[in-house]
Amino acid sequence: MKTGQDPERAFFIVVLSWVAICLLGAVPLYCCGHFPSFLDALFESVSGFTTTGATVLSDVESLPPWVNLWRCATHWFGGLGVIALAVALLPLLGAGGFRLIKAETSGPEKGKFTTRVTNTAKILWIIYFGMTALQAALLHGVGFGPVDAIAHAFSTMGTGGFSTRNASVGAFANPAAEWICTVFMLLASVNFTLYYRLVSGRFSDFRRDSELRAFCAVVGVAVVGITAVRATDFASLADTFRTVAFQVASIISTTGFMTDDYLTWRPASQVLLLSLFFIGGCSGSTAGGIKVIRWTVLSKQMRNELLRLVHPHGVFTLRINGNAGREAIVPVVGSFVLVYFVLVFLTTVVGALGGLDAWTAFTAALSMVGNVGPAFGGLGPTANCGFLPAGVKAWYCLAMLAGRLEIYTLVIFILACIRRVRIGRSGRCLRH
Repeated sequence: MKTGQDPERAFFIVVLSWVAICLLGAVPLYCCGHFPSFLDALFESVSGFTTTGATVLSDVESLPPWVNLWRCATHWFGGLGVIALAVALLPLLGAGGFRLIKAETSGPEKGKFTTRVTNTAKILWIIYFGMTALQAALLHGVGFGPVDAIAHAFSTMGTGGFSTRNASVGAFANPAAEWICTVFMLLASVNFTLYYRLVSGRFSDFRRDSELRAFCAVVGVAVVGITAVRATDFASLADTFRTVAFQVASIISTTGFMTDDYLTWRPASQVLLLSLFFIGGCSGSTAGGIKVIRWTVLSKQMRNELLRLVHPHGVFTLRINGNAGREAIVPVVGSFVLVYFVLVFLTTVVGALGGLDAWTAFTAALSMVGNVGPAFGGLGPTANCGFLPAGVKAWYCLAMLAGRLEIYTLVIFILACIRRVRIGRSGRCLRH
């Protein structure tokens, strides 16, 4: 049976492909001898491919260079999607390839921008590779060694956050590199189809894109707000602005790089940073989180409902990218947000049962499901997940995978497995 003829089959292929690649990615990590158990290596691999960036290691600088490069490479491959790579390289998937991409890509609306899905995937990877190569070259130009430059370019464009240094990007004390990473973290948070349209000369799409405008507004408000709160915490306003811009880009892009421990910041700054955990990047990007487009849809719908209360006879429509009549997408977005927070709640409970305090368990759940990496409390930016019980690590692996696959893909896979098991049992009962 072809993939395009069986919707469930597409979800099975996507989920099993991600599970397989995470298991395979854990093998070299476990064999390097720096991980105490295969579960720890698997956690690191899942965190890498899902671009979460949470680690069980306390000293990454003791790792051989090839191990650190592999850890960061998992971000890069997982960033744009294993299936997108497979579709680009395996045209034999044919029409079913687009269904596979839809099953693993982010956002409430998914579309291809060329007539052939293989061309779509190839163009995405060309853009992705070009931006990665450019960042690596820029980092090398400002003093990074070849391995450090490539590894951090992998982590930045994949919005993952693994680093070759224990103190992350802050260990280099290189303001130019921080600005380069800040810019590319934000670029990686933008829908990659917009880059294709930009290359094609369709500049107006950038201006009309509702999600991109909202994303820029959120980043701008966060940077200005936190900078204002921290204006007296640094010797110069320029240093404050750079540090805040870097951390805002790191959190909203769900990269998780660090140049400063935000747990030492003022409470108001921490609250503003925490709000970014609920947002994430744009749909169609390598970033995680709920995605800006969903909050844009809900906020526009809320505005329309308020206007209807004031003007009962008025006619109000939901406009996205300048197009009216998009009300049908509201239930889809609303149900996703509900399922998202149900998973966050369950993950919080698991963390609490594993011994974490309520604040750490909650923010860690936001981090794992949103593929952010660092959290607050006992799992802040300078901490690691090595001390967690095996059961919590295993659940976090599931949560990271669910977040990367937009939750529904994994839920449908689990429900389909349960249904097939029940059908199998019913068949055996009938035979008996």
